[in-house]
Parts: sequence; structure tokens; C-alpha cells
Amino acid sequence: MSKAKVYIPLIASIAVIIGFLLGVNLSQNSGYKDTPLMLRAPGKSGNFNILNEIIGYIDSEYVDDVEKEKLIDKTVQYLLQELDPHSYYISAQELEAMNEPLEGNFEGIGVQFNIQKDTIVIVTPLQGGPSEKVGIQAGDRIIEVEEEPVAGTGITNRDVLKLLKGDKGSKVNVKIKRNNETHDFTITRDEIPIHSVDVAYMINKETGYVKILRFAKNTYSEFNKAVKQLKEAGMENLIIDLRGNGGGFLDAAVKISDEILSEGETIVYTEGRSRPRETYRAKSQARLKTENIAVLIDESSASASEILSGAIQDNDRGIIVGRRSFGKGLVQEQTMWPDGSATRLTVARYYTPTGRSIQRPYREGTEKYHQEIMERFKNDEMLHPDSTNFPDSLKYSTPGGRTVYGGGGIFPDVFVPLDTTQSSNYLNRLIYGGILYQWAFDYADKHRDHLTGKFNPESFKDKFEITEELSDFIKYAEEQGVEYNEKGFERTQSKIALRLKAYIARNVWNSEGFYPVWNEKDNVILKTLEVLENKAELQAAINPTQQKLQTPGNQ
Repeated sequence: MSKAKVYIPLIASIAVIIGFLLGVNLSQNSGYKDTPLMLRAPGKSGNFNILNEIIGYIDSEYVDDVEKEKLIDKTVQYLLQELDPHSYYISAQELEAMNEPLEGNFEGIGVQFNIQKDTIVIVTPLQGGPSEKVGIQAGDRIIEVEEEPVAGTGITNRDVLKLLKGDKGSKVNVKIKRNNETHDFTITRDEIPIHSVDVAYMINKETGYVKILRFAKNTYSEFNKAVKQLKEAGMENLIIDLRGNGGGFLDAAVKISDEILSEGETIVYTEGRSRPRETYRAKSQARLKTENIAVLIDESSASASEILSGAIQDNDRGIIVGRRSFGKGLVQEQTMWPDGSATRLTVARYYTPTGRSIQRPYREGTEKYHQEIMERFKNDEMLHPDSTNFPDSLKYSTPGGRTVYGGGGIFPDVFVPLDTTQSSNYLNRLIYGGILYQWAFDYADKHRDHLTGKFNPESFKDKFEITEELSDFIKYAEEQGVEYNEKGFERTQSKIALRLKAYIARNVWNSEGFYPVWNEKDNVILKTLEVLENKAELQAAINPTQQKLQTPGNQ
């Protein structure tokens, strides 16, 4: 008996250990009922996945019902955003809509529309699209879709997209109101291209202008088509407007750079902890070998826009005009997951040819990172170039002797401040209340036949003026709740007239009408043209070292 008593504690201890091990094993194979975290020692987890365990435990035991998929989405999104501001998670539902602008097409009826006074108004049917083919015209009102009223129902842009987008080959029936008459149309949906080159035209006899909205799948081919037309028109200088362009595909920026740089010149290189250095160099295409190049940027020009700008600047191939760019130098790789969702994870940094990374600091948090643009307004950087102080450690030199900086975006060779002249509270109320655009829309809608019969975009720019219409506009603005302010109006009269004229042109001829009018008074465009016309100033901006050597005192 005494010997048995000695072994009882030992047997009990062994039983506890066996029970513990069995408990761990059962817990791993029987769901989440047994608070699993208490059964595992930290750092000794084997195939244990804490995220799965916690989400499963919440799903099983939480006091209220939980939408598990939403919980997973939010958890993964938070996890990625903690890494850097540009890594993120995309649910399956969001992925298609996010990819459309970059993939370059969607399926629908092929119109640009506005919602005006609670009615869907066709701004323009896209050329060659399904709506144009059946006879839909600019100014038409869609009042019914599949016999359901859509006018006066509080319809939103999202509602319109749900109704009108659809699979290629499917049909949708719409009722149109035109000049107080109604017409029924059956439209067969088709693939609709999303253009990334918004407009291309000759701004004067020597200078072509191309506005690129984004770097997408079709951007390179659109750019080449535009350049071909401009060269045939006698282009000697090319302005590439990247203001507001948030980037897109690296490949598109590389291919466009290749059209401008000489064979063998570096365009960009990428490198990451798990990704070896990959260098992109110009090949032998260079269709723009002889043209003077100017690239326009601002604080919204990011990513692929900065790759193209950096390649032009670092190779002393052209001038960069405007204000400091956004500062995004991180490369994301998209990975698809079995449920149809995707992650875009930062896997590398990109570097301009001189070796500079232009990524802004982000270690102090995403919120501060995004607020940095507002800080540029507060510290007057938008008005004065010397308000930006880069440390010497981020200073680089191009082969031509230009000083360039890393660590915070592309800084232009020619700085042009934000245009704050002729501003007033009166003008701001007209702009932000949508009153300028609405009046212009109504005017264009009412006079569409007259405008298209008498003008084309070029003659409209040269011959149409807003004069007598201003009194009508002032009255309209008062009806919309903006009281007339004589001083404010006199101070901003020319800007009001310009906006009205440009918006009328946009509603009649789209971008082809808008940009020629708008660019005539754009201070960045005007400064760029001035530099391009002054060959000495142009060469001094591109190659300052060579200019110094050519001055009389240095010969």
C-alpha cells in the first residue's frame, strides 16, 4: 500500500500530460469550441494560424451574428495598410470595378452621361459605340429603362451604371425624350474602350499637346496614334500633360519613354528584398528623336507619371514643368486568390536613372502620409519653389549637370506656382456649387444645333465669346442662391467667362472642345510655351553645365 501511494502522484501527472496532449490534438481537429489560444505555447505553433483561429473563434462564440467575410476583408485590409500606404486588399466585388480603368474597356451601351435635375442626360454617345449606332444623340434624356421610370426618382450614378452596363451581346430597352418627343431604342451592349489619352491637338504651328489621364493597357497605342497625327501636322515640340495622372501600369510608362530616349539609356530600375534588380532600357524605337519634349506635372502626378518624368529629366531629354509630383516610388504586385479577391502588395521600389528613389516617407503612418499634400499648401510650396528643402543626402546630378532630388517626388526644372490671381469667394461659390457648369450645360443643351452648325472646336475657341450672356448668368446664379457681389464679379469676370466658354465646349465637343479653350489661359501651358520658344532658356534648363561652358567668360 505504501509503495502504491508513492506511485499515485506520478501516475496522476502522466495522466494530466496525456490529457493535455489529447486536448491539444482534439482542439486542432474539432473546430473552435475550446478556447484554443489557451492550449498553445507562443512560438511553438507548428501549423497553427492565429488569424484563422481568432476569426473562427469569433464566428463561433461571439454574442451576436458576425458577417465572417466582411470581418476577413477588414482584417486583411488593415494588415496590409500597416505595411505601407500602397499595399491593399481588394474584395472580389470591388476588383472588377477597380481594374476597368487600367484594363481599358468595359461592357455597356457606350455613352457619357450626367445626372441633371434628377434626369439622365446623354453628354455624348461614344464614337462607334452601341448607342451611336442606334441613333442616340447628345442631349437626349433617358426617362425609362426596361419600362421602369428613371427620371425624377432620385437616381444616382451608381444606379445608372447598374442599369446600363451589362454583358456584351445583352440588350437593354430605353425610352428617350428628345425635343419634347419620346423615342424607344433597343441597344445591344458591347465592349466599350476607356481612353487614357484624353486629347491630342496642335496648340500652335510647332507644338503638339497630349493629355494622358492614366497609364493603362491601351495608353501606349493611343499615345503613338496621337503622336503620328501631330507629327504629320508639323510638330516640332511636344507637351505631355501628366497633371492629375495618378499612374497605372509601369509597362505603359516604359514604352512611352522608349519612344523619346536613345537606345541603351536607362528608363527606370526596380529592386526589392526578394526581387533582384531589374533595369528597363530604351531600345531602338525613338519615334520622337528630334522633338523638344516638355512634361507637365503637379502634386497629383504619381507612380507611372513619375517614372516617365524621371526618365526624361535624368537623361537630359526634356524639361519638367509645374509643381512637385506626388512622390510614389513603390511597386505593387497583384495576386489573385481563390475566392476572386486580390492583394496588391509592395514588392519593390523603383529608381530613376540617376539612382534616386522618389518615394515620400511613410513610416509615421498612413494618415500623416496622405496629409502631406495639404502641408504643401500650408507651407506655401504651391506658390514658392524655395519653400521645399531637400537634404543634401537626397541630391543627385544628371549627366547634363541638372540638380535633381529623391525622397519626395519629381521636382520640376521650371516651377510654375498655383494660379491664385483673380480669385474671390464669389467665384468659389460659383465653382463649388456647380453653378458654372450647370449654366453652361443648359446653354449648350439649348443652343446645341446652332453651335454645331456654326462652329467646330477650333473656330469656337477663336470666335465665340461670353459677353452678353454674363448678365443672364448672374441672374441664374442669384436664383440658385449666390447673391451678386460686384467686387467679386469684377475681380473674377475673365475667369468666369473662361470657365463658361470651356464648359460649353466640353458639353458640345467633349475634351476636343474643352482643352483648346482652357489651355489658352493655363499659366503652366503659357510658361511651357515661353520656354519652348526661347531656345536658350530651353537648353539652359536641360543642360546647365553645357550652357556655362558656352558663356563668353568661360570660353
